[in-house]
Amino acid sequence: MTDDDLYTLIGQLQRHEGVRLKPYRDTVGKLTIGVGRNLDDVGISEEESDMLLSNDIAAAGDDLARVFPWFRTLDSVRQAALVNLRFNLGLRRLLTFEKALRAMADGQYGVAAVEFLDSKWAAQVGIRAVELCVQIRTGEWQA
Repeated sequence: MTDDDLYTLIGQLQRHEGVRLKPYRDTVGKLTIGVGRNLDDVGISEEESDMLLSNDIAAAGDDLARVFPWFRTLDSVRQAALVNLRFNLGLRRLLTFEKALRAMADGQYGVAAVEFLDSKWAAQVGIRAVELCVQIRTGEWQA
């Protein structure tokens, strides 16, 4: 198939199937997204999952940089810990950790870690919270 034919086919499929950016049930009840992607039967590939994750990580980092001017001044390991927190909690819930975030802004990473750990969230996610808080406290990756 030529590039021109592929471009024409894409347009035709978009016109016939529609473009839906949120999951929906098709006419036979299959969970579908995009241009007729049947998630129930086809799902997504690892490459597609990786692409979605990369986009979500970038969006989380952009959120944090927009809301916290100090975010980009953190080392990459602490940035990653906050991205992980934002990814897990969502921005609105992350913002409720006012003391921890204030401590992060002030470079008091030990205090921030204690504040994050002293929460319902930490009890719910267990080892994830411990790992992220060690990263916050030390600036070193945890394996």
